[in-house]
Amino acid sequence: MFDARPIDTDYVRHRSAQFRAQVARRLDGSLTEEEFRPLRLMNGVYLQLHAYMLRVAIPYGTISPDQMRTLALLAQKWDKGYGHFTTRQNIQYNWPKLVDIPDMLDALAAVGMHAIQTSGNTIRNTTTDVFAGAAADELLDPRPYAELIRKWSTDHAEYQFLPRKFKIAISAGKRDRALVTAHDIGLRMVEQDGQLGFQVYVGGGLGRTPMLGVVIRDFLPEDDLLPYLEAIIATYNLSGRRDNKYKARIKITVAERGIDVFRAETEDEFQRRRAQFSGVDQEELDRFRARFVAPTFRNAPTDVYDAALAARPAFRSWTDTNLHPHRAPGYTSVTVTLKAPGQTPGDASAEQMRLLADLAEQYGHGDLRISHDQNIVLPHVHKSDLPALYDALLPVGLATANAGKTSDIIACPGMDYCTLATARSIPIAQDIADHFRAEGLEDEIGQMKIRISGCINACGHHHLGHIGILGLDRAGAENYQITLGGDGFDVPAIGQRAGAGFPAEEVVPAIDRVMRAYLDLREDEHEPFIDAYRRLGVAPFKAALYPETVNA
Repeated sequence: MFDARPIDTDYVRHRSAQFRAQVARRLDGSLTEEEFRPLRLMNGVYLQLHAYMLRVAIPYGTISPDQMRTLALLAQKWDKGYGHFTTRQNIQYNWPKLVDIPDMLDALAAVGMHAIQTSGNTIRNTTTDVFAGAAADELLDPRPYAELIRKWSTDHAEYQFLPRKFKIAISAGKRDRALVTAHDIGLRMVEQDGQLGFQVYVGGGLGRTPMLGVVIRDFLPEDDLLPYLEAIIATYNLSGRRDNKYKARIKITVAERGIDVFRAETEDEFQRRRAQFSGVDQEELDRFRARFVAPTFRNAPTDVYDAALAARPAFRSWTDTNLHPHRAPGYTSVTVTLKAPGQTPGDASAEQMRLLADLAEQYGHGDLRISHDQNIVLPHVHKSDLPALYDALLPVGLATANAGKTSDIIACPGMDYCTLATARSIPIAQDIADHFRAEGLEDEIGQMKIRISGCINACGHHHLGHIGILGLDRAGAENYQITLGGDGFDVPAIGQRAGAGFPAEEVVPAIDRVMRAYLDLREDEHEPFIDAYRRLGVAPFKAALYPETVNA
């Protein structure tokens, strides 16, 4: 686990005190809402549909038990008893009072947390593989590099007013579990001739113009990471569109100017900036590596685990879906899904957060992670502890055996909270999950990524869903477009729009027809939906969605 230094804590406390004074001026009328807006956004405070919202940074998704307990405190004392974990490995509080937010930031500062750069046209939270430091297929733990990027980018004077928000992801596994091609900059850790470095992607992003990133550098030595990132962002900062916020992302800049031109300008800027670093960043990186200490893994028998597998079908079902291979013998990584029946995807109560903190200390070497799937992961659990862990999760609704299945749906807050949303996401997600559970089809369907966004900003990553759902307003009524074949992992792809949208009451029947077509058409019970889609193409699934056009 990474341990924040006093200088980091002092800096966060200073920012909290500064914001407290700004809130006081807003409350006494010295600042108008328009004047206050850029100040609150710099501290992660949004004005949502019904109330202010505070977005708290969880850098690269790594969090300690004490930090998790603080998140529970914020939920219980200053919100409505729960928090909402996001696809960017952050947490949001949707109901705080403005007068209370400085106290919330002080509580966060006490455990080394903050809300800095969780909003605004700046470099946002750098995300990475939720299994970082534990995954069996990992080349190296990417979190020291993510921390290096976080430290470098925080309050970087040159990058506080970029044309638009900017997102970076880093992955070090043989499988990309960080969605690097869907980010403004994506980094894949690779090894070339015995030297560690990165394959660098640029120009990815979702929203109203979804694009996958393209390779700007096949191999970047790790020593050159920060100067090269600076070169990319400086090039974008100078050439990015500022006349139209919908065309201001780096993906549009790269698309309009061409990757060859953008690459050449970046390389020129890189040569100018490279000399400014003089190895200082590498000294920082060495310090971070030394502080991301792997736990002392124990060697113990797994007899208790093996016996539970044989005797407890529900436990076995949970282990079949919610475990991930670990690099240490006898260990596994556990996904705790926040998608129990009837639950809002990504929401966790204060009680659940406290329990997870306790369980991480008892069974997980004091380590917790937030996933981009809006779930929570205990990355280091010995298999002998799994039955006790499962039994502790059951009473609070955290032992659902559905990781990666039809009910493990990513959903943005939608029109229930967001001022930008044009349709609801949460009720649709709940209806889909309930339907396939009731039909008994969830296990038969198997791995299925369903993603729902309540507007074209795509906070629910619908473009990357095997089945994506986009909620829009059509003449005052909610209407939902369906996309098929998206993926952000092994074969990155933007989902293909299937056709006309559906009213809310027809979404579940439409998805049901697609699922049943898949079950009829798959080669065998082991062929996942996405593989069947790639083999067959869109036509049979489109025909299932729109049977009236087939019969016409």
